[in-house]
Amino acid sequence: MSNNKSSKQSQDTASVIKPGTDNQDPGTYVEVGPRGGKVENARTVTIEKGERLPATSKSGNGWVKQN
Repeated sequence: MSNNKSSKQSQDTASVIKPGTDNQDPGTYVEVGPRGGKVENARTVTIEKGERLPATSKSGNGWVKQN
């Protein structure tokens, strides 16, 4: 029996990008918790090619690219 919740959680964690990271695809990113969970009053930012992801509202949070 496979534990899908565990693999789903690690997949979410892997997709969280730390603030200050550069060379990301241009587009819109939404702030998420350290493990990819929703954040109350989450910020949404749009970056262009060559820009870095900005700081988050709380230490430990990260960014996930919106589709």
